[in-house]
Amino acid sequence: MVAEAAPRRAERRGFDVGPIFFIGAVAVLAILVIVPLGWLLLISVQRADAGGLTLGNYVTAFTTSIYLRPIFNSFVLAACVASIAALIGTPLAWLIARTDMPGRKGFRALITAAFVTPSFIGAEAWILLAAPNSGWINRAIASFTHADHGPLNIFSLGGAIFVMALYNVPYTFTFVAGGLELLAVELEDASSTLGASAWRTMRSITLPLVMPAIVAGFIMSFLEALAEFGTPAFLLIPARTQVVTTQLYLFFQFPVRTELAAAYAMPLIAVTLGLLLLQRRILGRRKFTTVGGKGGRRRLIALGAWRWPLLGIALIVPLCSVFLPYLALLATSLSRIWSTGPVPGNLTLYWYHWALFENGETRLAIVHSLSYGAAAATIATIIAFLIAYTANRRLFPGASALGIVCMAPFVVPGIVLAIGIYAAYSHPPLILYGTAAILIIAFTTRFLPIAYSNLNTMIGAVNVDLENAARTLGATRLRALRTITAPLLRRGLLASWLLVFIPAIRELSSAIFLFTPRTATMTTQIFDFTDAGNYEGVSTLAIIILAITLVIVSVAYRFLGRDFMEKTSS
Repeated sequence: MVAEAAPRRAERRGFDVGPIFFIGAVAVLAILVIVPLGWLLLISVQRADAGGLTLGNYVTAFTTSIYLRPIFNSFVLAACVASIAALIGTPLAWLIARTDMPGRKGFRALITAAFVTPSFIGAEAWILLAAPNSGWINRAIASFTHADHGPLNIFSLGGAIFVMALYNVPYTFTFVAGGLELLAVELEDASSTLGASAWRTMRSITLPLVMPAIVAGFIMSFLEALAEFGTPAFLLIPARTQVVTTQLYLFFQFPVRTELAAAYAMPLIAVTLGLLLLQRRILGRRKFTTVGGKGGRRRLIALGAWRWPLLGIALIVPLCSVFLPYLALLATSLSRIWSTGPVPGNLTLYWYHWALFENGETRLAIVHSLSYGAAAATIATIIAFLIAYTANRRLFPGASALGIVCMAPFVVPGIVLAIGIYAAYSHPPLILYGTAAILIIAFTTRFLPIAYSNLNTMIGAVNVDLENAARTLGATRLRALRTITAPLLRRGLLASWLLVFIPAIRELSSAIFLFTPRTATMTTQIFDFTDAGNYEGVSTLAIIILAITLVIVSVAYRFLGRDFMEKTSS
C-alpha cells in the first residue's frame, strides 16, 4: 500500500509532461520540417501567377532539353565519384586493417582530416593548383616544358569528379575499415591453413564478406556527390557545365522561378530516399552479421619489401586531399599577391589582419557562422533530446512517429531543403527571409537527424528504473529528466552539439539560397570572394574554417573517443 501511495503522491506534486512535450514537439517539428516540405510540394504544382494548381512545372522541368542535360551530368558525376571512391577507399581500408603497413595510425588521422574538410574548400585549393593558366602546378609544368600553359584544367567535369572523389574516399574507407576490424577471423585463418595466399584469401573470402560495407560506402558517396553544390558551383559553372544543384541555383537568379525549382528538386528527394532504403536493406542483411559480429585477434599480413612502396602509393590520396590543398590555401593566405606565391617580399599576415579586424564583412561573417552554428546546435540538441526521450519512454501513443519526422530531413538534400524553407518563410504570415532566424532554422533542420540518431541510441541505453526510482521518491517526470537522465547523457549531449555545430559552420548548399548581405556567413563570403577573384580572402577564410574544425575535432577525439566523427557517416 505504501509503495502504491508514493507514485500517487508524486503525480499530485506535479503534472504529466507528456502532453506538453507532444504539443511542443509537434509545433517545433512543424516549423522545422513539416511546413517547409509541405510548401515545397505545394509550390511545385502551383502556377507562377498563383492562379491555381498545375503539373506544368514538372512538364517544363523534365521535357526541356536545357534542363535535362544537368540531370544526366549529375548522374555521371555521382556515379564516377562513387566508383572512384569505392575503388580507392576499399584497398586503403584493407591496408590499414589487415596489413603491417607502417604509419597506419597517422594515415587514419589524415583520412579524418580529409573527412572534415569540406569538398568546396578542396575545390578552391585545386583552383589555385590547377587552374588552366594561373594554377601553380600548371605554371611549374609549363616552365619546365617551355610550353605556353600547363596540361591541367580543373574547370571541367573531370576536375569536379577528381576533387569530389578525393573527399568521398573517407566514406568507403570508414565503412570497410570498420567491417574489417569486426570481421571474424576463422574463415580467413581456414583459408590460409589450406594454403591460399594472402591475395587469394582477400579476393575470395574477405572482400565478399565486406561487400555490403563497400556498397554502403558507394551509395553514401553517390548521394553526397548528387546533392553537392559547392564544388560544382566553383568548378563547373565557369566551364558552363551544369548539374542539378547548380541548375537549381540558376533558377534563383533573376527572374526567380521558385515553382520550377521546386518541381526540378523533387526527384532528388525520391532518389535519395530510395538509395538510403537500399543501403539500410543491404546493411541489414543476415549476410552482413558476420561483418558486424565480434572479431577475434588476427595476424597482420606481412607486406615484406612492399611495406614502404605501398605506403607511398597510399599517401597519394592524403597528398591530394590534405597536404597540397592545405599548403596551397595557407601559402595563398600568407601571400600579398597569390599568383606570386609565398616568396620573400610577398609574405605577409595582412590578410588575416584584414579578415579579422579591417574588413567588416568578413568579421561579421565569422561572427555569423559561429553564432548561427551555435544556435542551431543548441536548438537541435535540445529538440533531439526531448523527442528521443519522448519516443523512447512512450509518453503518449504514437510518440515514435515524432522520431520519424525528426529523421525526415536526412533524405532531403540541403539545397532542396533550402528551397522549401524559402518557399515557406518568404511571405506572410511569417516572413523570415533576410533574417538570421531563417538560416538558423535551415541549419537546425538540416542537421537535426544527426543529433536525434545519436541521442536516440543513448537514451535507449539508460535504464528507466533510475527515473522510476526518482519519481517514487516524489520527483516529477521533468525533474527526473533534468536531474537523472540529462546528467547521465552529458557526454552524448556534448557530442550531439558538436556534431551539429561542425557541419553548420561549414554549410554552403542551404545558406547560399537564404542569406542576404546582412546575414552572410563564412561560406557565403567565400562564394562571393570567388566570384570577385579574391583568392587571398577565400584562402584566409578557408584556413579559419579548417582551423576551427580541426581544433574542435581534436578536442572531441581527446574527450569523446575515436569514433566521434564516424557517427556522422553511420
